Amino acid sequence: MKSLYLRIVLTTIAVMMLSSVLAFVLANIFYQYELKPANDSKVTHVAESIKHFYENNPVEEREPYLRNIGTLGYQIYVVDGSGKGTFYGGPFREHSLSPSVVEQVRLGEVYHGIKHFPSKAFITGFFDNTLINTIGVPLQDGTETYALFVRPNIDMLFGELHIFLAVIVVLIILLSILLVVISTRYIVHPITKLTEATRLISQGTYHVKLNVNRKDEIGRLASHFSQMAKGLEQLEEMRQEFVSNVSHEIQSPLSSIQGFSQTLQSGEVSPEQQKHYLSVIEGEAKRMSQMSRQLLMLASLDKEGEALEKTTFNVADQIKDVLMTTEWSWREKELALNMQLPEVNLTADQRLLHQVWVNLLTNSVKFTPEGGTITIRLHEDEQHCYVDFKDTGIGIAEDNLPYIFNRFYKADKARSRREGETGSGLGLAITYKIIRMHGGTITVESREGAGTEFHITLPKT
Repeated sequence: MKSLYLRIVLTTIAVMMLSSVLAFVLANIFYQYELKPANDSKVTHVAESIKHFYENNPVEEREPYLRNIGTLGYQIYVVDGSGKGTFYGGPFREHSLSPSVVEQVRLGEVYHGIKHFPSKAFITGFFDNTLINTIGVPLQDGTETYALFVRPNIDMLFGELHIFLAVIVVLIILLSILLVVISTRYIVHPITKLTEATRLISQGTYHVKLNVNRKDEIGRLASHFSQMAKGLEQLEEMRQEFVSNVSHEIQSPLSSIQGFSQTLQSGEVSPEQQKHYLSVIEGEAKRMSQMSRQLLMLASLDKEGEALEKTTFNVADQIKDVLMTTEWSWREKELALNMQLPEVNLTADQRLLHQVWVNLLTNSVKFTPEGGTITIRLHEDEQHCYVDFKDTGIGIAEDNLPYIFNRFYKADKARSRREGETGSGLGLAITYKIIRMHGGTITVESREGAGTEFHITLPKT
């Protein structure tokens, strides 16, 4: 996985190498199409000047003149009519020259070997001091015509090389700047997208997609940012749903209380009806009170997170205490209790787990018909404690099982109302939250008409 540091280093090295290669190629092209023809023209002028001076001076001065020109920084090759050649100045690396070229020059044609020197990749021709890389002009010596071939010496070419090197340096700088701008834009582009996404989220737009297919730090940042945006979007949806559910749950008992209060104030009800209406008002008030307590508990659990007050206690004794405090509810429905509660010690938040057992037992009692059975089984192994709550109640439809731990979720609201259920849909959400805070799990098995069984697993420490 490439890091951003490595990416920047490799990009910088690539920019340097690429700009250097491109600069040399472009400089070579510049030499081939600009400098080489200019150099050819300049050397041609020198050759014509040598020819003019040679032909217009006495014979005894011609040989010393050519030697002097050679010492001044030129390489000279003179071929007479018989094909004999004489060199002046610095030596040529290669002496091969086609006889037909020599003959053409002797016949009066100017040979532009510098201009027509073969172009090769990364070969400039500046230092290629071969005989074919010269300028050839005819040279008249009395009645005989010679062929004069001239090219600058390497020492002289160093003076001209600064133009070529200057072109390379300028091109390297310009290309490096251009490539750095392009590569930096490529590196910074995902950050720009992240900045724009941050602005959208700050304005409340959470549905943000970042198509950043990279595996460096920026790619991981974009991935985490997308996950965060998705989480915020889900949180916002949960918040809106929560507000909607709370409003709905509060509105229902308030409407009942308001309606029955108005009926009572009318004075047109019998004492029996008055007693009934007051009983309904009391029940709705209790329902609102219970929902308020549960909402406060959920808010407290969300805020406290992992702040658990753990102590070691006997789980069996705690469940028995819950059975005793709720005895009136299950005895009223003549429910049978099947208890398998061996002594099991557990280190956990005793107050919160007490609420778990109350919620599960209350649900079992609520949805189990009269004469039904509730089974509570407790067992353990070396690392975990297991608690099972099973009833023979009305059960839960398979389609509803994935949602029963959601806040305010009720499997069958119409049936709940018919059966007098006054729950808020928060009990199982609180139970799930508490179990998860302890690092445990809770699962459910159920069939309509056959009952429901909750399986709780808790770490013992």
